[in-house]
Amino acid sequence: MTLQAILGNFALILFVLTLITGVIWFMDVFHFARQRRVKADAALAEFDARHARLRADGIKTDDSGRSKLEAELLRQPTWIEYSGSFFPVIALVFFLRSFLYEPFKIPSSSMVPTLTIGDLILVNKFTYGIRLPVLNKKVIEVNTPQRGDVMVFKYPKDPSLDYIKRVIGVPGDKVVYKNKRLIINGKEASYEPLPDYLDEEHLSYSKQYVENLLGVKHRILNDDRAPSYVQNPDPFPQHELCSYNTEGFACTVPAGHYFMMGDNRDNSLDSRYWGFVPDENIVGKAFFVWMNLGNLKRIGSFQ
Repeated sequence: MTLQAILGNFALILFVLTLITGVIWFMDVFHFARQRRVKADAALAEFDARHARLRADGIKTDDSGRSKLEAELLRQPTWIEYSGSFFPVIALVFFLRSFLYEPFKIPSSSMVPTLTIGDLILVNKFTYGIRLPVLNKKVIEVNTPQRGDVMVFKYPKDPSLDYIKRVIGVPGDKVVYKNKRLIINGKEASYEPLPDYLDEEHLSYSKQYVENLLGVKHRILNDDRAPSYVQNPDPFPQHELCSYNTEGFACTVPAGHYFMMGDNRDNSLDSRYWGFVPDENIVGKAFFVWMNLGNLKRIGSFQ
């Protein structure tokens, strides 16, 4: 793994920090603190003996410094104090991000109009099974991705990158995209036209529809200026399961893989270009926008 990949892997960084601070905390509780206690007891015993000798000689002594001496001797070194303070916080964040919910920020327009640039979303990490952090290896089966789910996954061409798209095909499905319309296992998705969508960033309009993907309804965009065919798809693994023509493409999804597409259909690099997403690349199911600093109305769940 390259240095850039390591720095970009926040889960790995959290794991390392949790491990380091946890080891320091453990060593302090079961070793360093006991050493400090032994040294403090020895010093306090000497303090008490010295003061006892002075009193025996008739010299008045002040024992008020005893508690200060004990506190000073038992005080944690700064590096241990900070590590012990950070450990529970880092461990809690690591646990929440690894097994429950992980936040992501939408960086591109490939999922417009469902998700827009700047949306801060939450991803459910357990709905598709419990996975070991960092390794992303599934250890407990729960549910499997369903058609229509919005899913975060590791980009097959570069697993250090997280992508988000919609699940269009599950293992065994035959996905046909013909003239910008989906057909899944011979059943056509239905499309209800909506008012054109204004892209405020580029000041352009796109055709907007409600796509009914065999029972899952969500909005999509189509750009009339873009062709129906897929331009220059990669020679991805198992590309022989796909065929391309001027009207679109047809793919049969292999076992243990998923076919993903963006809702902004003509502005999304997805499975049409780089292939299927293997199960081991799954991160989780996106389900909630918890913040968008540019538009607070964006906050809420989505389909």
